Amino acid sequence: MDIQKKLTGMAAIVMTGLLTAMTPAWAQGTGSGSMSHDSMGKGSMSGTVSAADKKFMTEAAQGGMEEVELGRLAAANGADPDVKSFGQKMVDDHSKANDQLKQLAQTKGVTLPTDMTKSQHNDMDKLSKKTGADFDKAYMKMMVKDHKKDVAEFQKESKSAKDADLKSWAGTTVPTLEEHLKMAQDTASKVGASGATKSASMGKHHSKSGKRAATGTRGQ
Repeated sequence: MDIQKKLTGMAAIVMTGLLTAMTPAWAQGTGSGSMSHDSMGKGSMSGTVSAADKKFMTEAAQGGMEEVELGRLAAANGADPDVKSFGQKMVDDHSKANDQLKQLAQTKGVTLPTDMTKSQHNDMDKLSKKTGADFDKAYMKMMVKDHKKDVAEFQKESKSAKDADLKSWAGTTVPTLEEHLKMAQDTASKVGASGATKSASMGKHHSKSGKRAATGTRGQ
């Protein structure tokens, strides 16, 4: 009987020791292990987009916002019906593209700017002070210049983007931008925006060379 009691006591001690040893390991597996997995998930999401792709997304977002605001201004202040119509199309098309970019950015863990750049605000202020034919010419000349740049930059991103989803979005946006450019050139020619197109020879002053400072990618 004494031997049986001793064996039973030893078994209880061994079992208690095993449970004590297993508890920290189990806690570590369900605690810090899960946190490590979540952390890796967040890290991989924010790290999927390269610095170059993030820069493109940022500039595209700000450019898209500017195109919408300029479009609203043109729809309200344009003198020529075609300028008004073009402005409204910019509001509709770029608003849609902006929403698509926002959704894409969210899935990639990228935070986009919520406002235009200071330079873009200055451009808006300058244009808002113009009226009639002067407004139409200035706006359409701006749209031709901007969309030439847009087409080139989106074409480049559609080929060189490291993120596959961003590459696809840029590629599917190019045809819309090319349509915008063609419409802008035709409308600019109609309102006599000098220097905007090769056929726009009505103006007397040649457009200044160089890029508008710090405007970034314009629109999608």
